Amino acid sequence: MENKITENFDKIQYDLSQNIKLENSFSQDNIQLIAGVDLAYWEEDEKTIAVCCICVVDFLTKAIIETKFLKDEIKVPYIPGYLSFRELPLIINTYKTLSFDPEIVMFDGNGYLHPRNMGIATHASFHLNKPTIGIAKSYLKIGAVDFVMPSDKEGAFTDIVINGTIYGRVLRTHKHVKPIFISCGNWIDIDTVTDITLALINNESRLPIPVRQADLETKKMRKRFVKYEK
Repeated sequence: MENKITENFDKIQYDLSQNIKLENSFSQDNIQLIAGVDLAYWEEDEKTIAVCCICVVDFLTKAIIETKFLKDEIKVPYIPGYLSFRELPLIINTYKTLSFDPEIVMFDGNGYLHPRNMGIATHASFHLNKPTIGIAKSYLKIGAVDFVMPSDKEGAFTDIVINGTIYGRVLRTHKHVKPIFISCGNWIDIDTVTDITLALINNESRLPIPVRQADLETKKMRKRFVKYEK
């Protein structure tokens, strides 16, 4: 059964991947709002439940403009490499509740840095019709390709290159702090991803503010819902 599911998922990923563009579809000077997306899971009455939180941040002031969340049952099983099929329905429905229209959307997860170049950030771009960025806390190894640790200084990075193509970048956002793994989602290039990510780093976290805030909100909402359900 799982093989049949993944065959269908493979085809969808392949078809979408033909339309990935690792180049900017926007002017950096016109960026005003950037959203961060994250999900948190728990089990409830033998069902998998998740809450999706989306935080919209002012790119210049770094102020949080809006936070929205939505809770629902997750019906697609977890299959490594196909996480987007599990998370996208809830992400899309949460995104529809936003009052503001961000220019760019950041995801707690990968984009092009994926065996088939279709991490959640890339897959979601086709549904949200927005340039997207993947921000991952750890590296999910692709084939036999490992990464090189960047030097221990803020802004240092090394590229993860597979078959001559940059899949992602290992970026040190703070000295003496573990790097993060950034990648293009769609309609953006890797240098712009790097610039935007670094512009949204503060002293509180190695993660950019939109993703960090979405991560905090999902943890808070999960705690609230699980407590309420009990």
